[in-house]
Amino acid sequence: MQNSLSILFYIRKAGTSDPSRGTIYLRITVNGKRAEVSTMKKVSLAKWNAKSNKVIGYSIEAKQTNRQLDIIKNRVYEIYQNLLNIDEEMVSAVYIRDEYIGVNKKRKLILEVFEEHNLRMERLVGKDFSFRTLQRYNTTKKHLNNFIDTNYGLNDYEVNKIDVSFVNGFIYYLKTEKNLSHNSALKYVAYFKKIIRVAYANGWLDKDPFYNFKLRANTIDKEFLSNDELVKLIQSDFSIPRLEHVRDVFVFSCYTGLAYVDIEKLTGSDIVIGIDGKRWIKVKRTKTKSLSSIPILPIVERIISKYSGQIKFNGKLLPVYSNQRTNGYLKEIGNLTGITKKLTFHMARHTFATTVTLSNGVPIESVSKMLGHKSLKTTQHYAKILDSKLSEDMKKLRIRFENGNTQFLIKRVLK
Repeated sequence: MQNSLSILFYIRKAGTSDPSRGTIYLRITVNGKRAEVSTMKKVSLAKWNAKSNKVIGYSIEAKQTNRQLDIIKNRVYEIYQNLLNIDEEMVSAVYIRDEYIGVNKKRKLILEVFEEHNLRMERLVGKDFSFRTLQRYNTTKKHLNNFIDTNYGLNDYEVNKIDVSFVNGFIYYLKTEKNLSHNSALKYVAYFKKIIRVAYANGWLDKDPFYNFKLRANTIDKEFLSNDELVKLIQSDFSIPRLEHVRDVFVFSCYTGLAYVDIEKLTGSDIVIGIDGKRWIKVKRTKTKSLSSIPILPIVERIISKYSGQIKFNGKLLPVYSNQRTNGYLKEIGNLTGITKKLTFHMARHTFATTVTLSNGVPIESVSKMLGHKSLKTTQHYAKILDSKLSEDMKKLRIRFENGNTQFLIKRVLK
């Protein structure tokens, strides 16, 4: 649809105490339909040029008034152009006037809201949020921007128009255009959902499109290292120091359950004497702010001692590279050791939950506390009961059957 805009200033005499002066009004016309509003500027009737829409003369008052009229005109053109970029159907004389005088303040655009949220979050990085979380919100905003541009041909989208169809379209876009897995797509949608909840709470959205909208992730078996693979990794010798450092930090995580971001900031002050008189690691998790209490196992103690005599790494306990470089080096380590599983740093956390703790009889409640989880349900996603542990438990039960009075019952059943 082609929209035509016309801007006119004119004088109204009515309502002035001085009959020789009038009030300048702004008239906006779009496709033949008008909307008018007072500029609150008064001028002498004799000095107003209706043809040029300006005050005649070179006095300070004339120059200031004409400058203010130019500012108003430029602002109206700016509003008009922004509306064209967002949605041509929104363009009308009344809408432009209301936007100019500020009665449309409740009308919000989703990418603007997203940007405001991310800027506030950026100032809280290191206090309430991690930099990684901020990155995820920025990436979500980028995906949403591309989705709006691709599907609607707009630079932004009105918050109050977002509905279930929009949400489903965004999910479909992430899966098809961005080639993301179902679970990866839902992670970005979850961040988008938080922004929508902010908009709804502020009254910028009449109805929450996520109300009764279920985000169900597919269940995926989390990969971890077996005991044999873990032993192979520990016993491997590396001639390249950086690979040895990364291997040691990875093994440290396998035997503590600490995430990369928590190990990266670990210092000697996080090691305390525990209730048993031995050394423990006590640290607040960056992600959940919950306290992780972890007894230091012998292999962890060996790794700490290995680096304690060296020059400190910016005051940190261990030599930790960036997350990206660490995962890149882990790929090299996997190739050198013959471990076919794709080594990622987060795999160490899964290994701690399964191979190191649960498979050795540590109760899931204790594992959950060491991992710093707020809910046991979260731990269950990590904790995969190994067949070997299951076999061992059933072996104990079998012995009890064979040695106890139940043997008599078995014979009675088979009689």
